[in-house]
Amino acid sequence: MRDGLGRAGRVLALATLALVVVIAFLPGRTAIAIRVYALVLCGLVLLLVVGALRSAYPPARPLRAKPRQAKTPVRPPTLARLEREAALGVDGSFALHYRLRPRLRALAVVRLATRRGISLDDEPEAAREALGPLTWELVQRDRPDPENRLAGGIPLSALAEVVDSLERL
Repeated sequence: MRDGLGRAGRVLALATLALVVVIAFLPGRTAIAIRVYALVLCGLVLLLVVGALRSAYPPARPLRAKPRQAKTPVRPPTLARLEREAALGVDGSFALHYRLRPRLRALAVVRLATRRGISLDDEPEAAREALGPLTWELVQRDRPDPENRLAGGIPLSALAEVVDSLERL
């Protein structure tokens, strides 16, 4: 603080000397010289106040971010829908036939056509051979509706086998 006061005193002495010189040698410019002197004086006072505030308060520390909470990953809606359809297909024959089967059939059509060049409906023998008996029974075009809509669906192990056969394509 004393160092700041010493510098301010030197600047003030220089400004006062300049004011005296202007008043003595340029008497017509006295009004503007007084205004410039007042401006310099206000600037010095402002610098002194800022210096006093800086010395009164500790230097700022960088803010530390709070550790981030582990966010639970958001499941894609399509995946959640597919999981629901699979769970319902395991639970009941109606959901298996009308919800899960169309999805598995669409997958089989695309996989057979793109990977093997086989049409599911036009080449049933080649499709049956590529898919396997369990998957073919589930995705064939003329699969009959379930007789008992409240009966159980496909066992989980059989569904895993169907998924594996589709992935192998």
